[in-house]
Amino acid sequence: MTQQRRAILEQLRKVSSHPMADQVYAMVRRHLPRISLATVYRNLETLNRLGVIQKLESAGAAARFDGNPGVHYHIRCVRCGRVEDLAVEPTAGIEEAARRLADYEVIGHRVEVIGVCPQCKEARQRHG
Repeated sequence: MTQQRRAILEQLRKVSSHPMADQVYAMVRRHLPRISLATVYRNLETLNRLGVIQKLESAGAAARFDGNPGVHYHIRCVRCGRVEDLAVEPTAGIEEAARRLADYEVIGHRVEVIGVCPQCKEARQRHG
């Protein structure tokens, strides 16, 4: 593991905010000022491909990254894009059910719940 990759992974594991690549870049630059944005993007993709992190993609939104590669679910605000871990146990049997119902080789699953976060909900109520 390169110094850059290690620094990216360490910074990503320190936060629970599921940052976008440019936010990871800003965090890593504090420790490695000479690192480029392209290097951060490339290493995030590599870490994702290796299964060390998760890349969270939603249509029309910038990808976010999660330092926790284990199976867990997320909740995303449809207004501000905030993403958080959802403290619910992963659904048992969903992958086996998918294997039985579809002619796929199932390699995992992800669940994203969508809604409006407390801050956006409050702002909407204040402004009508």
